[in-house]
Amino acid sequence: MGNEGLSTDYMKSKLAEAKVHFERALDCKHTEFDDLYPYMIEHPQFFWYKRYVAWSELLTIVKLCKELSLDWAPEFSKQQVDYIERRVMSSKVLDEWFEKNDSKEHVG
Repeated sequence: MGNEGLSTDYMKSKLAEAKVHFERALDCKHTEFDDLYPYMIEHPQFFWYKRYVAWSELLTIVKLCKELSLDWAPEFSKQQVDYIERRVMSSKVLDEWFEKNDSKEHVG
């Protein structure tokens, strides 16, 4: 049972990393993706693809948290939880992700 704490801490850190990655992609800031595919910067669809990859990563980590019965929602605003639960990255998600996020991070 000693691995339960490690698993929870590990998943929480991966969730935080995925959130930061997605938010950096939204802000068009440098991410790991830029290092993996530097040639894509020259293409207009790059930023959409970069955001899609980060969104997919975030949804995957949330799915794993759910499967492990870890409470992932406190890390996000109510609005962000709603977007994640819908799973579809729409223009609304891109435009309003930060709009009502008053609590930067949940401290547990």
